[in-house]
Amino acid sequence: MKTIPTFLPPVATLLLAVTTSLAQAAGYETSANNSGHYQAPSLAQQRADVAAMVAQSARHETHSPLIYKVMIDRLERDFGNKGNYSQFEGQAYIGTDTNKLWLKGEGKRLGGKTEDADIEAYYSHAIAAFWDAQIGMRHDFSAGSIPSRNWLGFGVQGLAPYKFDTSATAYVGNEGRTALRLSSEYDFFITQRLIFWPGVELNLYGKNDPERNIGRGLADSRLVLRLRYEIRREIAPYVGIQWTNKYGQTASYARTNGEATSDMQLIAGLRLWW
Repeated sequence: MKTIPTFLPPVATLLLAVTTSLAQAAGYETSANNSGHYQAPSLAQQRADVAAMVAQSARHETHSPLIYKVMIDRLERDFGNKGNYSQFEGQAYIGTDTNKLWLKGEGKRLGGKTEDADIEAYYSHAIAAFWDAQIGMRHDFSAGSIPSRNWLGFGVQGLAPYKFDTSATAYVGNEGRTALRLSSEYDFFITQRLIFWPGVELNLYGKNDPERNIGRGLADSRLVLRLRYEIRREIAPYVGIQWTNKYGQTASYARTNGEATSDMQLIAGLRLWW
């Protein structure tokens, strides 16, 4: 007949004590007559537990911490066959995980003057994992005698499949004007610091706007291939090559004004965020 090892009873006693303590900590009691057996919670206890979890989740959302971020995505100099110019693009947000205020802006400086600049402000609400729906306003600044424009904007911004940083925004302006801006970028990590950074942007309009030299349909596109080096995540110089094109009536306006309808630029810039 085999004997029971002497160390087993103390171990069993210890395991029983730990199990009992965990059950009591979770709010469940063991039977007074049979303290070694687990007693299932009653239906009322289960409902109370669910209600407590819902209340805790609601409190977490209500007390969600305020977060913010400022991003200078492009602060660059472009060197092209048709001349050199500077470009800038940035965005910032403040709010919670669910609701934020977004500010966006971009522009182009040529010959010491700012042209083709706009600024946007949006209320942003999370509608899915990694996706926000946005609604707000956009203002196109005037340059010289070119009139400014105001738009109501609404769209989505987030990460498409395979982690493409994507945004699609539709605009409605006065006098029946409409527009659509589509953009997408991707980070391909060659190393932990060296990143290949392609991007594309398309601008479409619903009607001709000769005062701003913009035609109906696909007006212009920008395709860019960049290589950035992250000194730190917050500081990253980059170099690259960029192709810009104008189409349709927008290209006709450009030819009439003696401007190029397509160009290729070498670019060098800096990306910052904090």
